[in-house]
Amino acid sequence: MSTVEQALRDEEARALFDGLGGLPGLVIAVSGGADSTALLVIAARWAQQRKNLRRKAPALIAVTIDHGLRPQSGREAQAVKRLARRLGVPHRTLRWRGTKPKTGVQEAARHARYRLLAEAASRAGYAHVLTAHTLDDQAETVLFRLARGSGLTGLAGMARVSPLPVRGRRAICLVRPLLGIPKARLVATLQAAGIGHSEDPTNRDPRFARPRLRTLMPALASEGLDARGLARLAARMRRAEDALEFAVDAACAALAPRPWPQRGPIVFAAVRLGDLPAEVALRLLGRAIAHAGDEGPVELAKLEQLYAALRQARAPPRRTLAGALITLSSERLIIERAPPRRRRIS
Repeated sequence: MSTVEQALRDEEARALFDGLGGLPGLVIAVSGGADSTALLVIAARWAQQRKNLRRKAPALIAVTIDHGLRPQSGREAQAVKRLARRLGVPHRTLRWRGTKPKTGVQEAARHARYRLLAEAASRAGYAHVLTAHTLDDQAETVLFRLARGSGLTGLAGMARVSPLPVRGRRAICLVRPLLGIPKARLVATLQAAGIGHSEDPTNRDPRFARPRLRTLMPALASEGLDARGLARLAARMRRAEDALEFAVDAACAALAPRPWPQRGPIVFAAVRLGDLPAEVALRLLGRAIAHAGDEGPVELAKLEQLYAALRQARAPPRRTLAGALITLSSERLIIERAPPRRRRIS
């Protein structure tokens, strides 16, 4: 198959943006790499085609996050700006300022990137951010989470649309229109259009987990476990995930109907909670602890330990987890905000 044949066709590209045409605007995250550059090009073409047909098209803003971790990042941001100007798309470069951590830098950079993208969308008055995650990224995500012992939620991979994981801001949706497209087709699309892109050397740096997993993909593919197979597994896990969340909703309505109080306790009948299937009970506990506490979602391993202790009646009558206080009696399980920790006086 030739490069031109691999390039995305116009009708394929249009289908990627189904449901987005009526929005007021979209923020497009563009690092300058092949995937995000292709997303910018495809989105700009799609919006222009809608305008040519006198149909409503969302305004586009390309945003590059300069993490300041590599000396060439500034030049790459300038290259994206020049391309965006050619495509008629406004461009902004936002910088991750401040001291960078010495460990966990990639995770910290990811959080900073989402925070800055959310700020850009909020300032523009938009509620949607587009990122260029591909089929290959989905496969790597499944492998990454499998290697770390993730539960069903993690193995469901990335969703096409999900809340932007930034706390304390207006609701911003993260949209991944390229999630079913292999990276090779995006590279071919850029080649067919004569558009270049940058390469981030950290994508090949064996000090990081994802590049190491990436090197395993050819061997896995030779055994039949290619990117499409892993993405298919994620899709099936997501179906199961949706079914379980439906069951948890039903259990919640029966045991502790919402809306849950912002400050007051959430109370479950201990016996009825124990009668639920283990996965449903775990998720219900996790929801309640995340709601009552102030530290976000509970780590699955810690939640499993708590549930096992509750089931075996070995749990202490009171314990804290993720900023929530859990109190167990013979009849009730009470989950509420934990009191502030006392500062140690040195």
